[in-house]
Amino acid sequence: MRITKYTHACVRFESDGRVLVIDPGIWSEPAALAGADAVLVTHEHVDHIDALRLAGLGVPVFAPAEANIPRLEVTAVSSGAEFTAADFRVQAVGGRHAFIYAGQPDCANLGYIIDEAVYHPGDSLHVPEQPIETLLVPAQGSWMKTAEAIDFVKAIKPQRAFPIHDAQINGRGLSSVNGWLAEETDNGYRYLAPGESL
Repeated sequence: MRITKYTHACVRFESDGRVLVIDPGIWSEPAALAGADAVLVTHEHVDHIDALRLAGLGVPVFAPAEANIPRLEVTAVSSGAEFTAADFRVQAVGGRHAFIYAGQPDCANLGYIIDEAVYHPGDSLHVPEQPIETLLVPAQGSWMKTAEAIDFVKAIKPQRAFPIHDAQINGRGLSSVNGWLAEETDNGYRYLAPGESL
């Protein structure tokens, strides 16, 4: 499976000519969706979904059943669901966006485990029950601190971890966060620049 990181939380999966994209938001590059067969959306915030771009794409879009995504037809998904998207096996986990601040309303948020190996949590730090080989760890957000990202990696114990949700920090901040995650976790943490694959 080829995994390509795009700006912020957008990640593209390719295998045997199939293409699955998670969270192509308003900051992610249009190239992330080139040839996409299906799209998974973790939640309704615009840094994770560009509804206008997806409306014109004409491929299946899967999103949380409780998400408020006007003007876009989606297949509603609930936590615990197992389904196929672009011939990738997908399991939906979690259910809610991480707590933000002072009782501000959260929203539905699903994490997705792809082919029982790669976990994209969206805007949550939900720890799934099954082992995870590759973790896409949120690096920054108004709803989290670096210590929580470190603890998230330690709780999941993946074989390797790569950052997502990083578009709101400048180069110095990103260097600091990457340093902390690499130093404090023993899980093959490595930064992937937008457009970089593994």
